[in-house]
Amino acid sequence: MKLSVVTHQLSEEAHRANSSLYERQAQICKAFANPTRLHILDLLGRKSRGVSELQANLGVSKANLSQHLTILRNVGTVVTRRKGKQVYCSLAFPEIKQACGLMRQVLRRLRSR
Repeated sequence: MKLSVVTHQLSEEAHRANSSLYERQAQICKAFANPTRLHILDLLGRKSRGVSELQANLGVSKANLSQHLTILRNVGTVVTRRKGKQVYCSLAFPEIKQACGLMRQVLRRLRSR
């Protein structure tokens, strides 16, 4: 096989991999594009919390919180675990807290312009 053909195939594979990553990133950004979900991520970035504690902090119904948590779980940013009758939530990765913090830094810089 010629080097140019191999290089082209590798380039196509890299493009497909990047496209997949961009799609996944867009799904996560879409999930984050809600003030209540951002508040949930902020609360969970401080510590794991029970669903009832989240509900009290957010002032939303149990059904509404469940919908938000489902969206965050489906994109892989929040995990839940059951302990008896209580369900506890936490961030799936510490980098999620860092990503949200970086976005707030950008927003503060934009606001100060």
